Amino acid sequence: MTTPALLPLSGRRIPPLNLGPPSFPHHRATLRLSEKFILLLILSAFITLCFGAFFFLPDSSKHKRFDLGLEDVLIPHVDASKGAKHPGVFLIHGPDEHRHREEEERLRNKIRADHEKALEEAKEKLKKSREEIRAEIQTEKNKVAQDMKTKEKKPLPPVSIPKLIGISGGDPEDTDIRKKREKIKEMMKYAWDNYRLYGWGHNELRPIAKKGHSTNIFGSSQMGATIVDALDTLYIMGLHDEFRDGQKWIEDNLDFSVNSEVSVFEVNIRFIGGLLAAYYLSEEEIFKIKAVQLAEKLLPAFNTPTGIPWAMVNLKSGVGRNWGWASAGSSILAEFGTLHMEFVHLSYLTGDPVYYKKVMHIRKLLQKMDRPNGLYPNYLNPRTGRWGQYHTSVGGLGDSFYEYLLKAWLMSDKTDHEARRMYDDAIEAIEKHLIKKSRGGLTFIGEWKNGHLEKKMGHLACFAGGMFALGADGSRDKAGHYLELGAEIARTCHESYDRTALKLGPESFKFDGAVEAVAVRQAEKYYILRPEVIETYWYLWRFTHDPRYRQWGWEATLAIEKYCRVSGGFSGVKDVYSSTPAHDDVQQSFFLAETLKYLYLLFSGDDLLPLDHWVFNTEAHPLPVLHLANTTLSGNPAVR
Repeated sequence: MTTPALLPLSGRRIPPLNLGPPSFPHHRATLRLSEKFILLLILSAFITLCFGAFFFLPDSSKHKRFDLGLEDVLIPHVDASKGAKHPGVFLIHGPDEHRHREEEERLRNKIRADHEKALEEAKEKLKKSREEIRAEIQTEKNKVAQDMKTKEKKPLPPVSIPKLIGISGGDPEDTDIRKKREKIKEMMKYAWDNYRLYGWGHNELRPIAKKGHSTNIFGSSQMGATIVDALDTLYIMGLHDEFRDGQKWIEDNLDFSVNSEVSVFEVNIRFIGGLLAAYYLSEEEIFKIKAVQLAEKLLPAFNTPTGIPWAMVNLKSGVGRNWGWASAGSSILAEFGTLHMEFVHLSYLTGDPVYYKKVMHIRKLLQKMDRPNGLYPNYLNPRTGRWGQYHTSVGGLGDSFYEYLLKAWLMSDKTDHEARRMYDDAIEAIEKHLIKKSRGGLTFIGEWKNGHLEKKMGHLACFAGGMFALGADGSRDKAGHYLELGAEIARTCHESYDRTALKLGPESFKFDGAVEAVAVRQAEKYYILRPEVIETYWYLWRFTHDPRYRQWGWEATLAIEKYCRVSGGFSGVKDVYSSTPAHDDVQQSFFLAETLKYLYLLFSGDDLLPLDHWVFNTEAHPLPVLHLANTTLSGNPAVR
């Protein structure tokens, strides 16, 4: 989250320029209260009349439905039980025209009655004195504020937590491995203690300047991103005093009722994912409550013609928009496609199906669309439902969409067969069109742009080695093949580290002619404490126990310790090919959430967070598998 404005940040994405909404002077503040109230009444009556007039216009059914050609894009209605083709929805041009006319007449009568009532109330209001009007307004304000507080404190329905296995332990028997794990724990404590000292409450830390840091993905508020992102790592490592400090800050300070525009994707994977993981590990109710509060604030982002969410949403107003740099105002595949895990757990924990329905609608829409060469383009316009630029990547902009297809299947106790089919189909197309072998024998994943393959692989795409290994079991009779493919990707990404002066990998690297696994452009030579290569080492270690993955992980640990540790924490570096690199002065929240967690797990026993019981979201937050046998899932209408 440093250097250029379009620098890729955490997990899977490219962050944007900060194009905040314009501010306007408050010229109307000088109007007297009575004048404002009269204007409000006039405006209210005018809107009511206009809205009522709409229902008296001549019938013209061809204009009554916004139709993308998608059966599932439906219009909610007050009474879906009468004549509806789908339960819970109402199609405007349904088969029962007589019933439809009766319904329209009922609505007309209701609008007439509401209009007459509003006019009577306005007449009564105008008879009152200014002081009486002021008192009524203040009473209404107090009532709204009290209602909001009551809603926030409303307890969530009790739900049985899945049987949790392996939330602690993993102590290695080997003395050398145990020492290495302790060193990684010490690095975590150093990163946390410095954040606690110099950046507490800020989203991230500038460890050289020794002050707080933030980027536009978190908006303009101090939301303590590092605290939320690091909680489960602290818990897993047994740093319980630090965990309690973070919990106390969240209880006292984490507030989502702020006028701040945030990335839907980023706050979902870091905040909702982090809070849910902390809840499952500790069973502290506050984390579940905060996760649901934030999720409710994200729901307005889905108010688009297609149901594909905006990239950003204002937490206070609910207004959404997309990044200005995205193709033709499009939403991004890796962003709207990386919500499923967290939203399914939200529906499971609350009993509210709205979260599950939102992500399943996205899936259904994608299934209906044509895909060039079987590939998913990175851009989709949320207004038109059409693809933007034909650019496909397993790195930034696309990566975690494929990851979440696989993990939706795993998280469902391997019962979500639709997700598994989509994953298998996508991976077959990727292998056919994007995965190639270099002249030197290195397997890499290129990017499809405008009809041709760009022979460049990003650090973000290195997560795919772990994904292929994780998805090998359950593949279409190709388990051995995909495990080997994962190992080949791991070797390529290790080479990108090994061919630098610092033994840390660049942001992206080329495979052109004599240049292999090396960054060419200066703007691609930085390392910002990213986790994807170590993530792949860990998955390959779990599935093969090949000692090379621990060896490679330890090489990366020593390099981070030597070149990234500074006086106030850990910092990224600007050039991995320079033996005396400059630092970017940012300690990313994902360094604590992902990089150090994956390193710790790499040197732990397999009984710590076993993969048949836990699935990690794209920010490395572990969420439990929802086993039908030992949960209430099968009886929960939210996710049935």
